[in-house]
Amino acid sequence: MSPSPASRSSASNIARQAKNSPILAMLARTGYAVNGILHLLIGGIAIGVASGVGAGSGGEADQSGALGALASAPGGVLVLWVVFVGLAALGIWQLLSAALVREPDATKRAAQVAGELGKAVAYLAIAVTALTFARGGSSNSASSTSSFSATLLASPGGVFLLVVLGLGVLAIGVVFVVRGVRRSFTKHIRVPGGTAGKAVIALGVVGYVAKGIAVGVVGILFIVAAATTNASQATGLDGALKALLGLPFGGVILVVVGLGVIAYGLYCFARARLAQL
Repeated sequence: MSPSPASRSSASNIARQAKNSPILAMLARTGYAVNGILHLLIGGIAIGVASGVGAGSGGEADQSGALGALASAPGGVLVLWVVFVGLAALGIWQLLSAALVREPDATKRAAQVAGELGKAVAYLAIAVTALTFARGGSSNSASSTSSFSATLLASPGGVFLLVVLGLGVLAIGVVFVVRGVRRSFTKHIRVPGGTAGKAVIALGVVGYVAKGIAVGVVGILFIVAAATTNASQATGLDGALKALLGLPFGGVILVVVGLGVIAYGLYCFARARLAQL
């Protein structure tokens, strides 16, 4: 039995009131800021890997490596708790946004809802990982991704599902690149005037393109894992960034992408203040 119009309206009102909460908005902005911290660390780790230095938790150029670097820093546990709270709030805010999509076209509405839910899942997943580190535990995103891929490959139709997953992730990477090139991310922030506005836009363009490239390579690795039925090929963001080293001038490419990820982190700081929540 589908919910009545009255119950749907009541649920929407509750979601709208929750989303308009000043406290939730403040915590969501904190979520953007701590996401910026993580991207600064990931970009720095990637550059360290390119130079042969390595950094963070075993030189993992992903969220686990960034969180591990925080855990080992003085006062890092406190920062990890802030990361957890901020990203959890941002995830909740995205869930509420999904519930309040009001696009009349059914196809566009489904796409918007899926996009909001995808971002919510991503933020909440990183929040849970941050909680693990804050409580003294550890996590390895690359190993988790490989294990998930192995489980998927062992299931009926697993190869097909892994290809679909890879294509989906690759599509997300393309969306990031297009969003950066077209500067469509500016729709979600209040762009300041003058030099400050130009700087924010420049960071956004470079950051979105770089992150899109990294995410796109993650998708390609999923497809490669499916084609070779070798789950070890799928190692998430860490494996994607390190895979760039295998390209001609791979070290230079990885440094450039790492700098781009740092630019995205700086953009996240600006978004924390300028986001239209």
